Amino acid sequence: MSAPQTPAAKTEDSLRGFGFALAAYLMWGLLPVYMKALAHIPPAEVIAHRVIWSLPIAGAVLWALGRTGDIGPALRSPRMLAMGAATATLIAVNWGIYVWAIGSGHALDAALGYYINPLFSVFLGAVLLGERLSRTQLVAIGLAALAVAILTYDAGRLPAVALGLTLTWGLYAYLKKSLPIGPNQGFFLEVLLLVLPAVLYLGWLELRGTGHFARASASDTALLLGCGVVTAVPLMVYANGAKLLRLSTIAMMQYIAPTMIFLTAVFLFREPFGTARMIAFPMIWAALAIFTWSMVRQARSVSDRAG
Repeated sequence: MSAPQTPAAKTEDSLRGFGFALAAYLMWGLLPVYMKALAHIPPAEVIAHRVIWSLPIAGAVLWALGRTGDIGPALRSPRMLAMGAATATLIAVNWGIYVWAIGSGHALDAALGYYINPLFSVFLGAVLLGERLSRTQLVAIGLAALAVAILTYDAGRLPAVALGLTLTWGLYAYLKKSLPIGPNQGFFLEVLLLVLPAVLYLGWLELRGTGHFARASASDTALLLGCGVVTAVPLMVYANGAKLLRLSTIAMMQYIAPTMIFLTAVFLFREPFGTARMIAFPMIWAALAIFTWSMVRQARSVSDRAG
């Protein structure tokens, strides 16, 4: 799952934009079912296939949009390459944690990580950009931190999967905002930078005879080929929808995917939902409700002043 870009401020929503964003979030919400079918394949191999088969799709989208000319200047800019390498590394690590979590019975931790992420992004803005936090935002962050403390106490360790996903996703989104290139071009640049290591890794697996592509069942081969579609398509669809929606609308819609992951983990994967989670998850939901209410109120205030 790739981090969405923050859309430019809009004063009204577009039905087309809502449809694009909803489709993207539904696809991300269903992704655990797809990744669970690949649970018997090592996560690193799955990530390599996500990278390789995403490249032609991302390239085709740029060609269709007439934006392939943006890639040449990016490849000639050392600063752009360095920033692209940083975001590519972060998203690859994020994908790795996510794929491992789904395959090893930690889908609930993945849902928790993506629930916490918006609150972490606000915290990151305060720490790195000096943005002032409102009282309601502080309350929301405090509730989320307390929920993590409860889970840590119950397990005897930090919820590493949730925090790993939150940190990599949050830092990825933060750096991506500074990347002076469009989201589609940025995604192409990232997978382009990752494709050589991915090809070398898969080549090494094939030489050892341990690779799964074209060696195992036809269904495994098809699923690995489809990794490009399930990786690139939701991101591209979202990028187009985000431009046509208000920030407050995106703020409310971003919880669709982790909610679907949560429901899938509990009712389909039958992951245990003990007492600590019964306490912590409602606290996270309350924090997100407070946070979203604050964002909507702030967006309405800005809209009223602009009007």
